[in-house]
Order: sequence, then C-alpha cells, then structure tokens
Amino acid sequence: MQEIIEKDDIKIEEMIYEIMGVQVMLDSDLALLYEVETKRINEAVRNNPKKFPDRFSWVLAKDEWLNLRSKISTSSLDNNYGGRRYLPRVFTESGIYMLSTILKSEIAINASVRIMDTFTNMRNYINDNKNIYKALNNINSKLIEHDEKFNYLFSKFDKKEQLIEKNTEYDTYSDMIKILSDVKEEIIIVDSYADIKLLDLIRNINCKVILITKESPRLSNIEIEKYNKQYGNLVVIRNNSFHDRYFVLDRKEIYLLGSSINNIGEKISMIIKLEDRNSINALIGIITEIINKYFFFTYILVVIM
Repeated sequence: MQEIIEKDDIKIEEMIYEIMGVQVMLDSDLALLYEVETKRINEAVRNNPKKFPDRFSWVLAKDEWLNLRSKISTSSLDNNYGGRRYLPRVFTESGIYMLSTILKSEIAINASVRIMDTFTNMRNYINDNKNIYKALNNINSKLIEHDEKFNYLFSKFDKKEQLIEKNTEYDTYSDMIKILSDVKEEIIIVDSYADIKLLDLIRNINCKVILITKESPRLSNIEIEKYNKQYGNLVVIRNNSFHDRYFVLDRKEIYLLGSSINNIGEKISMIIKLEDRNSINALIGIITEIINKYFFFTYILVVIM
C-alpha cells in the first residue's frame, strides 16, 4: 500500500479535516486507502455498533457536508465526492483504530499504521508551533473586531466626489493614472474583481503596489508571476473581506471607487476621496493588519520550509 500511496501522490495529511474542533477522515478517503468500496467501511460500523460510539464516528449533517465540500480541493472531489447519494460518515482517530481491528487485511493494517503516524505527526507539529498559531489567532480576533466596525465607519465619512459617466473609460483611466502618479512609496488597491486591466494601469508606476483581492480566475497567479518578472512591483494578497473598492495612497489618502477597476467607464459610478481623518486612519488600520498578517504568515512558511 505504501507504494500505491507514493505512486498516486496521495497525502494522508490532506485527507484529515477539522469538524467541530475534531480531526476526522471521510469514509470514502479511508476506503481509498484500504482499497475497498466505501460501503464496506459503513458495513463495518453497522455490524459493530458498540465499537463506534458517536464520539468515534458519525454521519455528517447536510450543512457540515456542504461546508466541508467548500474547503475540499477540486482534485479531492475527483474521489467521487460529487456523486454521493448519501451523506458521508467521518471517523476520528479512535474510530479509525476501531475500524482497523475489523478490516484485518494486510493493506488495511499498513494503511492504518500510516494514518496513525500522520495523526501523531500533526499533533507534534501543532504542539511545536503552538505559539505561532496563538499569534495568528490573535491577529484574526483583531480583524473580526475591525469588521464589526465597518458600517459605523462608513456612516462617518465626509466625501469629495467625482462622477464617472458612461463610455468615458479612456478619460477615467487617465484620471486614475494622474492620481496614482503622485504616490511616493506605496499604493494599496482593494478590489475583489481585479483583472489583467489592473496590470496595465500600474505597470508604469514607480512604487510598490499591494493588491488585496479574492481568489479568482480573473487574475491568475501565472499572470501575476509573468508581470512581476518584468516589473517586480506587485504583491497580491488573497482576501475576501471587502465589498467596496479602494485606492490607499502612501497609507495617508483613500479613494473609494464605485466600480471595479476592470469595469470603469462602462456604467455611471463615482470616485470618492475620503476626508474624515479618524475614519481614514481606522480603515488604514484594518488594511494594515491584513497586510501584516499576510507577511507574517509568509515569513513563517519560509522559516518552516
């Protein structure tokens, strides 16, 4: 079985998920490792109910399964997850041990040993890096606090507004370039729907650009790598916390964009320069914490690797 796992590039640690604070594995993943049908796994539970109390194994509720599927990679979904007729059963480490006492084939025994080793290694890793996780949790808590203040902050904004009329794409981009060209050190762009048009906008800007945008095929990592090979001034942070679009200039001035950059000039919208200093500082603080979290986590990954 070890040779099969290595051949297929199956990583057991990527099959372990956390549900309600407990690390578990899916019945279909265990079936794959044990080289049996999923129904054999569930038959073992039905035929030996005393060995599988609810704390060892349970059938996921529909909302738990939908939430878990949203976190499973596309490659994992190739394991027939999408075509299931029934909600999956999950097993804790103790439940997997009980399962190994029933499925006594050599393949099942070898797979169970590898699974137990993986659970142990993950616990050791978490214990060795508990201070890092604590720091990340503290950062997350602060971000949640800031999110709760968003609506209050927006109600306090004083505004200077510029109307963008329909079919004025060229003039609007020209106006944006004028705004951005005065920046001395750094531009932060917040736009969840940014695409390759943004790269055209910033490629002649002689300062660092940080883009906060969600994971999207509109702007792929390959396009970003190609851009940076030539210009080298762009950092992209994948984050889906923001609804509105912003230009943050040298962490001093903020422009609120009524339209995503890739749709500028296609419909009527606004560019608003925010003027209330307290609100600007608070919003910059929120954005700064997201950026600091990204660079902190990136640093930790480099150290670990």
